[in-house]
Amino acid sequence: MEAVVGENIYQRLAKHLSSLGMGYPEKEELLEILRENFTSREAEVALAIPAQVIPLEPAPLSKISPRLNIPEDELERILSNLAQRGLLYSGKLKNGETGYALQQFGYGFPQTFFWQGIDAPNAKRMAELIGKYARNEELREVYGKTKTKAFRYIPAAPSFEPESHAVFPFEMMEELIKKVQRIALVHCPCRATAQLIGKKRCNHSLENCIKYDELADYLIDKGIGREITKPEALHIIKKSEEAGLVHMVDNAREGIKHTCNCCGCCCWSVGTIRRKRIPRDVLMATYFLRETDRERCTGCGACVDICPVHVIRMEGDFPVVDKEWCIGCGVCAVPCPAKAVQLVRKSDAIPPKGFKELHEQILRERKF
Repeated sequence: MEAVVGENIYQRLAKHLSSLGMGYPEKEELLEILRENFTSREAEVALAIPAQVIPLEPAPLSKISPRLNIPEDELERILSNLAQRGLLYSGKLKNGETGYALQQFGYGFPQTFFWQGIDAPNAKRMAELIGKYARNEELREVYGKTKTKAFRYIPAAPSFEPESHAVFPFEMMEELIKKVQRIALVHCPCRATAQLIGKKRCNHSLENCIKYDELADYLIDKGIGREITKPEALHIIKKSEEAGLVHMVDNAREGIKHTCNCCGCCCWSVGTIRRKRIPRDVLMATYFLRETDRERCTGCGACVDICPVHVIRMEGDFPVVDKEWCIGCGVCAVPCPAKAVQLVRKSDAIPPKGFKELHEQILRERKF
């Protein structure tokens, strides 16, 4: 009877996690991941944490404890331990107390298992399980359910010439980094996962995933990430552009929490689009497309070689772009010796104002 009750708690937790704004699709593989990481007591505690909230919005103990028959001091120990292991997000509330939140898909799950790198405890086992779980159908279910997308790409700096483009500050990495208070550096979960499960690994840097403010506080406090300065972050951004990596950020104009520097080899977003597994606009918000200045282009083909989604081909001595799959990342402008690459707006759409507004909109569109 105890085994049946124990199994039921994981099924209930899986259902609870599916009701997050960035919810986890319910599948057998998810139950296995939960069983590997939560005791039945811990699963019971996780079930008491509010689900239909925006990511990184911690709940006070006063909202969690009434749902449980657990002494408050024991509850605090369990919550603190789960947060220390990366299984819950924790952050300071306005009154100075510590609050706790479930890790949402793309905002802690499954990234938390790999942010410390390939030597993190349990990383190899989790890579195997996540590899079975987070496939194309699951990504489509998480990111394709709503018109509003959680993430967008910010173009590489060389793709814009200030005198010829009306560029908003929220479309420039340098301007976004100026506004943040604290920065943490962690390992790329996608490249770490690929390496752990023995897939052909790329040569791109493993430690170049950047987190900001509340998320940075959490990662630094738990020893999951290390603190870096703004000049260090900008250096990583520049080197990433030179390496052909794509800047993926929250689809908001203000309050972004992270920048992933993504490759087409391993990344869940760029790689999925490169392999044409899920249409670009189902997966991500794209605000720009690439065009080419015919008078400037020398037909060198450098843009073809660096394109992370493989959507540029040479026709004679001129590059042609598949605009159905172009992600407007501007990476192709970095090696262009003639400055012939231009980015044009895909539409007049702009991202939601802030991180909170973004995820409140996604919650409304989920229509629970």
